[in-house]
Amino acid sequence: MMSPLYRANQAHLTRLAALPILLLALLFAAASQAQEGTTIVVGDPNFEPMPIAVTEFSAPGDLRDEASTVRAIVESDLESSGLFRIIPRGAHVSQIADFNAVPSYADWRAIRAQALVTGQVQQGEGGRLVVQFRVFDVEGEQQIVGQQIVADRGDIRRIGHKVADGVYSPLTGEGPYFDSRVAYVAESGPKGDRQKRLAIMDQDGANMRYLTGPGLVLGPRFSPNDRTILYTSYDTGQPEMFLLDIASGQSERLGAFPGMTFAPQFSPSGNEVVFSVTENGDTDIWVMDLATRQKRALTRGTSIETSPSYSPDGRQIVFESDRGGKQQLYVMPANGGSAQRISFGSGSYATPIWSPKGDLIAFTKQQGGRFHIGVMRPDGSDERLLSTSFMDEGPTFSPNGRVVMFSRETPGASGTAHIISVDVTGRNLRQVETQGAASDPAWSPLRK
Repeated sequence: MMSPLYRANQAHLTRLAALPILLLALLFAAASQAQEGTTIVVGDPNFEPMPIAVTEFSAPGDLRDEASTVRAIVESDLESSGLFRIIPRGAHVSQIADFNAVPSYADWRAIRAQALVTGQVQQGEGGRLVVQFRVFDVEGEQQIVGQQIVADRGDIRRIGHKVADGVYSPLTGEGPYFDSRVAYVAESGPKGDRQKRLAIMDQDGANMRYLTGPGLVLGPRFSPNDRTILYTSYDTGQPEMFLLDIASGQSERLGAFPGMTFAPQFSPSGNEVVFSVTENGDTDIWVMDLATRQKRALTRGTSIETSPSYSPDGRQIVFESDRGGKQQLYVMPANGGSAQRISFGSGSYATPIWSPKGDLIAFTKQQGGRFHIGVMRPDGSDERLLSTSFMDEGPTFSPNGRVVMFSRETPGASGTAHIISVDVTGRNLRQVETQGAASDPAWSPLRK
């Protein structure tokens, strides 16, 4: 269902008709662009996070806790991006008593806020929450965004992430990503005898739950519709591919192969799975049609070809291969055929993953006894390293292609795995909150 875009000079909020989905009303796009001085230009070498003020969201007494939760999530999400600096509420020189009133812009300029977020939470029909918020350009003295979200009270954290996305996108020009999830491998036990099971959480670490029991699993990957997860299991003693339904928790093995199968990845349509098979000492890339379970090899040879990842348009596959003597990255047509090498730096390259935007490929690089996470253009140009550590590996992109998560393990007999995130510019390297040791992150698409 299409909805009219909000005009910044309109005094009212855009209201959307109810939809039969979890979040009943949402509008991300704003017809008016922010003033040039209120748009974040992260490529600027003099980049500084944008100072932004988020006021208390007004609410009746019985909804004040919910209003406080939404505001706290919005502040946390925006600050975690590294693109915003939250101005403490103690520094605010004025309050927003009336959500529908025009703010006193001079008061917000006085504390050097470039953008202002206001909101309110009300009770809707059937006990649902109605959350409204506005984003203002302080210097340009105009409203940029006005949105309304209707959802169940139990979905309060998703509401907060949706509000944060509605603030983030018009001020950065990037797509939203806060309302997303991360599947990962939760680790427990001593090094060398660790239990590894699948877990899932919100991208900020909240709402964690296990998807499989204790065992040994690796490499989760979300389907494009966010309903299923591919992963590799060692429950039978050798790696095999499984498909897990997130809602029911039910798993099924994907076919039978004479050798080992691993590194599965969905096609952009979700209709096929690409993966690696080791048979008679050779490792090649195969593809399977999920509807018919028909499968065929995309590569043939004595070299090791693995870690395939589709381009967003489904036309190409990037993968790692030692056909040239050591692990390098190659790109081939999605139906197989001639492959073109794209990595030429010193060291070896592994675990490539294509950005959802199609503009970058992230990878793991081993060089000089250190591991790095890096990105390059699909043609191999503009390679840059985002991290360096004893053990960094397995990158995954946020839904908007702006942030990369990966695994980092600390050295030593008691070394522990953590999930790290970093902006594709190399800024804002930070550890993601998880319940215990964690590795192999996989970022979901934006939730519906």
